[in-house]
Amino acid sequence: MLEEAVVGIAQWLPTPGRSEENLNVALSFVAELGRAGCDVIVLPELWPSGFDWLSLTEDVRSAAEPLDGPRTRALARAARSTHAWLCAGTVPELVGGTVYNTLLLFDRTGELRARHRKTHLYEPLGESKAVAPGNEITICRTEDFGEIGLSICFEGDFPEVARAMALRGAHVVLHPSAYELGAERWWDVLYPAHALANGQWWIMADQCGTNRSGTLLGGSQIISPFGTVVARAGRAAAGESPPAELLVASVRLREDVERADAEHGVLWKLRRADLYAEELDGSLGVGSIEGRSR
Repeated sequence: MLEEAVVGIAQWLPTPGRSEENLNVALSFVAELGRAGCDVIVLPELWPSGFDWLSLTEDVRSAAEPLDGPRTRALARAARSTHAWLCAGTVPELVGGTVYNTLLLFDRTGELRARHRKTHLYEPLGESKAVAPGNEITICRTEDFGEIGLSICFEGDFPEVARAMALRGAHVVLHPSAYELGAERWWDVLYPAHALANGQWWIMADQCGTNRSGTLLGGSQIISPFGTVVARAGRAAAGESPPAELLVASVRLREDVERADAEHGVLWKLRRADLYAEELDGSLGVGSIEGRSR
C-alpha cells in the first residue's frame, strides 16, 4: 500500500440521455485530474446516462454498451494516458438483453482490472425496472492500495457490505453514487461510521445538481479510517445545479490504516461470529472481470 496517495474525484451533473456528450465531459475531467498528479480518480454513478428517475429506464438502455465496447476502450486509454487508477464510476453494461449498473476499475496501464455490478437496487423508486441486480460483493487486489472494495450508491448504505469487504481485507473502498438530497443525513452519518467501524478509507464520488425528478446531493467526500471527512466537495440545495467540481486531496494512506488498526482494531478483531444470525465469512463472492480476485 502506498504511504501517501493523491485522490481525485469528479463531481458534476451529467445530462440525461446524452451519452456521447457525457463521455466527452468525463474524459476531460479525467485528463485534468491526471494533470494534477492523482494516483486514483473516481467518477460518479451512471454518468453516461445521467440520473433522472422519470426517464432512467430509457436513458440507461440508450447508453448501454457491452463491456468490450468503445466507451470501455476510451476509458482504458484515459487511464493509461494519466497513469492513474481509474474508477470510471458506473456505466450501463449490456449483456445480451440485460442491463447492469456496473462499476469499472482500470489500472495505471489501462487494463480493466475489475467490474462490479450493483447488488442492492433502490426499489422505492423502481430501479429494478432500469437495471438488473448483481450477485456478489467485489474486491480487487491492487499493487498500490492492497485490496480495494467496490461499492455503488445505495448498496453502501448497508453496514453488512462495508463489513463484508473488510473481512476480505479491503482497507480502501471506492464508492460512485447518484445520492439524493433527501438522504443527506445517511450520507453524513452512515459512511463515517462504516469507515470507523471497519478501518477503511471511503472515497465517494456523487452527482450534483437538479433534474426533473429532484436534486442530487453532491458532497463527494474522502473519509479516513477514523471516520473523519478529510476532504469534501460542495453540495446542491433544492433546485440548484452548482458548477462541476474537481476535488483533489493527498492522504496518508498506509499510516492511517495502520494507526486505525492499532487504536480501533477491537471493532473487527474481537468479533463473535458464533453469535450472529448470518455469518459473512464463508459466503462472500469475490468479483472481477473474470469473477474472481486477481
